[in-house]
Amino acid sequence: MDGCRWDYEEMVLEDQEPGVMYVNAPTIHFVPCKNYKIDPEQYSCPLYKTSVRAGTLSTTGHSTNFVLAIEMDTNKPKDHWVLRGAALLTMLND
Repeated sequence: MDGCRWDYEEMVLEDQEPGVMYVNAPTIHFVPCKNYKIDPEQYSCPLYKTSVRAGTLSTTGHSTNFVLAIEMDTNKPKDHWVLRGAALLTMLND
């Protein structure tokens, strides 16, 4: 996770600890369902292939580095996480 961390007690996104760049994301279990409705209180956290986050635009208008958005619970406004660049990463380029 970049720009955020997961609070395992409250089960919500939280701000990073000072001096910590990246933390492990919680285990995410995907369950397919019909007629899923997005909760407007959740943050659509982007998942990227690499920490660079750059890529070329595909025909869908998304970066080729973008995988999908994952709805995550939070107690803060979505804009808070957008301004922090909160995202999930599959690997680091360090």
